[in-house]
Amino acid sequence: MRTAIFIDGYNVFYGLLAGTPYKWLNLSLLLSHICRVQDPTAIIETINYYTSSVIPHLATRGIESRHAQDTYIRALKTTGINIFTGRHRLEHARAPRFISKKLPASRLDKVDIWELEEKETDVNIAISMYRLFAKQQTLPIEERIAQLVLVSADTDMTPALKAIREDFPDIRIGIILPHRQGNVRGVPGSLQNHSHWIRRTITNEELDACQFPVRVATHKKPAVKPEYW
Repeated sequence: MRTAIFIDGYNVFYGLLAGTPYKWLNLSLLLSHICRVQDPTAIIETINYYTSSVIPHLATRGIESRHAQDTYIRALKTTGINIFTGRHRLEHARAPRFISKKLPASRLDKVDIWELEEKETDVNIAISMYRLFAKQQTLPIEERIAQLVLVSADTDMTPALKAIREDFPDIRIGIILPHRQGNVRGVPGSLQNHSHWIRRTITNEELDACQFPVRVATHKKPAVKPEYW
């Protein structure tokens, strides 16, 4: 089954990798494994990874965090993954003061905040998924992608999945939730309603087995695993 994979990089990092020793993850290897466990006939045709660049002055390790992200992306590219980069929006805003969950927020009591928002990623994923299937309608059936796999727990993807299921009913849709082993969060209902299968968690054993070597050869200098990873 010819398969295309779409990855929300921000979702994967904070849902699966942050705070673990598994950040140097070979996503191509891991996702190929999961798809073939689900369906041994799966053939991965394309993997698309969507992210936004780290803002150094907001990162825990400053410019070092940005360099680590850039290095990791270089490693991903060696496996044939396509990288799409959005941006972050950082603006001053005002929001209701939090006192406790027992007291409702009041618009009359606001404080200054910095509002950080990842821009373009969700839209880029949604458009890319839909355009893939729209463009291939002129191809012979045997050359078409038959399965879409989304790696995300973001319910903002629901409208795109709904449209794909309605307009291209022959496409099989799978969801891989970037949740670690032992995660007790449930499956978002809207994603479940518009998919044929869902992988709910990824085990530590799978993450450990799918790490890049410390040095990954590239066309230029090697991508070397960041020391603090």
